[in-house]
Amino acid sequence: MADPTPSKPETSAPTPPVTVGGNQVTLKIDGKPVTVAKGTNVLEAAKTVGIDISFFCYHAGLSSPAVCRQCLVDVKGQPKLVPSCYTPVAENMEVSTDSDKVLTARQQMLEFTLVNHPVDCPICDKAGECSLQKMYDEWDGGMSRSDVPKREKPKHVDLGPTIVLDAERCILCTRCIRVCDEVAKSHQLTMVTRGDREMIGVAPGKVLDNPYSLNTVDVCPVGALTSKDFRFTMRAWELEKVDSVCSGCATGCNIEVHSSKGRVYRIVPRENLAVNKYWMCDEGRFTYHDVTVGRLGVATLAGEPANVEKAIAYTADRLAAILQQAGPGLVGVVLNAQATNEDNYALAKLASSLGIERVYMSGHALRPDRQDDILMHADVNPNTAGVRAIAESLAPGKAKSARQLAADIGSGSLKAVLALGDKLALDADPDLKASVGKLDLFAVLTPWSVGLADAAHVALPTSLWAETDGTFTNKQGMVQRIRRAIEPAGDSRAGWEIIRELGKRLNAPLAYPTVKVLFKEMTGAVPAFSSATFGRDSLPVLLRFAGSRG
Repeated sequence: MADPTPSKPETSAPTPPVTVGGNQVTLKIDGKPVTVAKGTNVLEAAKTVGIDISFFCYHAGLSSPAVCRQCLVDVKGQPKLVPSCYTPVAENMEVSTDSDKVLTARQQMLEFTLVNHPVDCPICDKAGECSLQKMYDEWDGGMSRSDVPKREKPKHVDLGPTIVLDAERCILCTRCIRVCDEVAKSHQLTMVTRGDREMIGVAPGKVLDNPYSLNTVDVCPVGALTSKDFRFTMRAWELEKVDSVCSGCATGCNIEVHSSKGRVYRIVPRENLAVNKYWMCDEGRFTYHDVTVGRLGVATLAGEPANVEKAIAYTADRLAAILQQAGPGLVGVVLNAQATNEDNYALAKLASSLGIERVYMSGHALRPDRQDDILMHADVNPNTAGVRAIAESLAPGKAKSARQLAADIGSGSLKAVLALGDKLALDADPDLKASVGKLDLFAVLTPWSVGLADAAHVALPTSLWAETDGTFTNKQGMVQRIRRAIEPAGDSRAGWEIIRELGKRLNAPLAYPTVKVLFKEMTGAVPAFSSATFGRDSLPVLLRFAGSRG
């Protein structure tokens, strides 16, 4: 498998769209010399020298229809202004983006866009993120000259299970139509009627229900399309934004987690051309709901609430006794593809330090029904590749599946199991939950109060992806950062921190004062992670597994 193109640093400007050929073109924009690849449009070329050209209909990930005319520029030799989003650069081209002629046209187009736009910013979900607000502030700012009633259009139109339309706010940029056609590959939105009555809509009897429908809300430059899930819940300027990675499947879409006062309110895609471009699926957006539902807030001993330190001490003492009496050959650990690389590495390292060689790999069952050729993957675990790399490095050739774990418990080959688990983990065998009763010790590190937690002798509460710092490894083998957006629920803490405490009590200390120190050791011990870095602008790396092509 060829190396994927590295993603851009997270703080840089949007990357220009794919260009045609490798030839370079030199031109002047506002007197500044610019050299870009042949095929680049003028708007993107201007960005490379810090010149911002206003636009509504253009999006770097979509085709350019040039319908809004907000990005007009003056090209020397052309009889009239041209749309910069549609015009390719040419050798020795001279472009003006700030002449009186251009600025007047920009202001006039904006005034035309606002003629029938309702002034309902105080109640609009897009307030604070609206391109029209921004453009009005930058290029107009004047009072309306219209003295006739604005054209009324339908409000609160239910387009489908996820989207509501306010047609009065729509500026007919067609971004939403192009997202459905070009990203979701599903023609569900279109333009209906003509003139000042024109609006977007769905065909009679049809709904907007494709798996990528909420990308239409992201690209809408105004508040015409709103998400039912987020509608009227929180003002944009009250949200704290943290860069992270979606935990919904092995694709590893780059995301922003938007939270306020310890609660996550939404997830939106973050640009990474090597992984998800500008998009993500609707299912991935809703993974934040699980952060607050069914959580294990306190440790449990024999099903009863317990102090977390007491539960850790009990687990360590019981495991030490079993190791001494039965030996490490009757003890197993379970890595989990729902947990971070750091949690899995810490557990594998602890097992190695204690001489435990029985290592199992677990995670959610595959869902072939959701697989597509866009972003959705059948593997609904965010870290399968990471678990595989860690297991192959620290326990080469010894890692087994969850089904084999059930068989080993049933045969009496195990007396104790320490597992990274979750509410659906180890579901390869439906009888596994019952079989763990045969063990002398079953301790699980889990964020959930259901599933394995109520079958375990000890359940230790762990933080979820939105509450911890660490990394996931996606299906391409790209190691990507996740970051804490909110504080952990209850007494929960990162899995590696609990494992570190167990190590201390078992005389197998793990010297990890911080997750960054753990990460550094991990990248030295796991060859597949050797070039990964933990910095803010670190680039993902491709994992290479022994005996495979990629």
